Amino acid sequence: MRPTRTDDRDVAPELRKAIERTGYYPEVVHDAVASAVAGEQVVSFYVHHEPTFEHDEVRRHQSVVVLTPTRLLLAHTDEHAGDDLLPEPYTSTSTEAISLAAVRSVVVTRMVTNPTKGPSRPAEANVTIGWGGVSRVDLEPAGCSDPNCDADHGYTGVLASDDFSLRVSAAADGQDAVVGLLAFAEQLSARTQS
Repeated sequence: MRPTRTDDRDVAPELRKAIERTGYYPEVVHDAVASAVAGEQVVSFYVHHEPTFEHDEVRRHQSVVVLTPTRLLLAHTDEHAGDDLLPEPYTSTSTEAISLAAVRSVVVTRMVTNPTKGPSRPAEANVTIGWGGVSRVDLEPAGCSDPNCDADHGYTGVLASDDFSLRVSAAADGQDAVVGLLAFAEQLSARTQS
């Protein structure tokens, strides 16, 4: 769903409406998000509702990303079948609050079809936000250009910050979802400048 772009207006009412429009346990999701916001102004937001597949069942997942003047807030809600501890179906919502000063990177990837035809709306967007909470190391054996060399050159690799990623496509989520994610990323990027 498209975030609301503002300069100094609190868009918390629009955030609540966007959560309600998904129809995905709106009271539960809003309660968790409002608790994480803790009365701070909501500058921008993005709500993404998606199905997930677990064995033979379809489960739903919702991510709510909120930008305040000082923090980035993430809320993830999943639904679960009953289990040994909670025999009835239930939801779990996790929230995380990150200081904007801690955000190290906002990586935005836009996929545009038929680029030779000039500027057009992106068909997909992927936003990855890093703040150092989770890092991934991809290693592979190092080598040299000598095809006859059998020396051990150790390893080479990449350390990537991969705390939060969200990908949306016009085909699956609608064009407004792509535009909305890019608008949210633009607001976040603008607020994390040194």
